[in-house]
Amino acid sequence: MSAECSSYLNADKVLVSGFSCPRAGGDARAVYCCGFQDVKYCCDDPHSFFPYEHSYMWWLSVGALVGLSIAAVVLFAFIITVCVLCYLFISTKPRSKLDTGLHLQMADSEARGSSIC
Repeated sequence: MSAECSSYLNADKVLVSGFSCPRAGGDARAVYCCGFQDVKYCCDDPHSFFPYEHSYMWWLSVGALVGLSIAAVVLFAFIITVCVLCYLFISTKPRSKLDTGLHLQMADSEARGSSIC
């Protein structure tokens, strides 16, 4: 079983001629033509996408890390702000309960007994 990779223009706009898979001197299991329009290669998995280390992938990873770091700092600042506001709200409340003006008390059993007789 073999596959044909057609010719293509690489990222530097240089024409790369077509080849068949597996390549001479390459892995005998790499019978599929994989890759993109600007890079093609022989592989053993037809769903393989990234055979080489690409510098743009590194920069995407760095960009994702920077973005996630900024989001984490913003989330942390939000949580700290909420905690501080909750503390201030609780600490500035009056310590004593509000006086409702009603003092309800249970009646004595003796007071009830004397009023019935």
